Amino acid sequence: MLLYAQTPARRTRQLLADLVAAVVIAAAVWFALAAHSAIMLLAEPGRKVESSGHSLATALDNAGETASEVPFVGDLLKQPFQSAADAGTGLADAGQSLQDTVSQVATLTALALIVFPVAFVLLLWLPLRLRWIRRSAAVRRLRDTAGGADLLALRALTGPPGDLSAISVPPGGLADAWRRGDRDVVSALSRIALRQAGLRP
Repeated sequence: MLLYAQTPARRTRQLLADLVAAVVIAAAVWFALAAHSAIMLLAEPGRKVESSGHSLATALDNAGETASEVPFVGDLLKQPFQSAADAGTGLADAGQSLQDTVSQVATLTALALIVFPVAFVLLLWLPLRLRWIRRSAAVRRLRDTAGGADLLALRALTGPPGDLSAISVPPGGLADAWRRGDRDVVSALSRIALRQAGLRP
C-alpha cells in the first residue's frame, strides 16, 4: 500500500496536510488539557470547605466527648456538640460534592474540546487521504495489467485538458491517435495519467 505520492509536488502537499492535521489535533488536546486544569482550579474552594468541615466535626466531636464527662449533665451537654459536629460533616460533604461537580464539568469540557476539533479535522483530511490511497492503488493495478497503458491514456484524455498541452498533437488529434493505437501518444498520455495520480511512470 502506497501512503504518499511518488511525485515531489503532490507528496509535499500530502506531507503538509498530514502535518497540519497532526498539529491541529495536538493543539486541540493541549488546549483541552489546559482548560481542564483551569476548571479544576474552581474545585479548590470545595477542598477547603471539605477540609474545614472535617476539622470542625472532629473538634466538636472531641468537645462533645469532653462535655459528656461532666457529672449528671454530661449527656445533655454532649447533644449540642454532636449536632454541630453533624453539621460540620454535612459541610464537608457539600465541599466534596462541589469538587465532584467541578471534576465532571472539567472532564466533559475537555472531551468536547478534543472530540469536536479532532472529528472536524478527520472528516476533512482522512477521506481525502483514503481516497487517494484507493485511487493510487487502482491506477497502479491498471498500470501493471495488459492493456493498462491504453486505459491510462483514455483516463488522461478525459481528464483536465491543460495537462495535454505538453504533448505534440499528431494529425487528426490525440483522440484519433489513441484510437489508432499510436504507441508514442498512448505512452505520453499514460505518463500524464500516472503523474495526475501522483505516481511515477
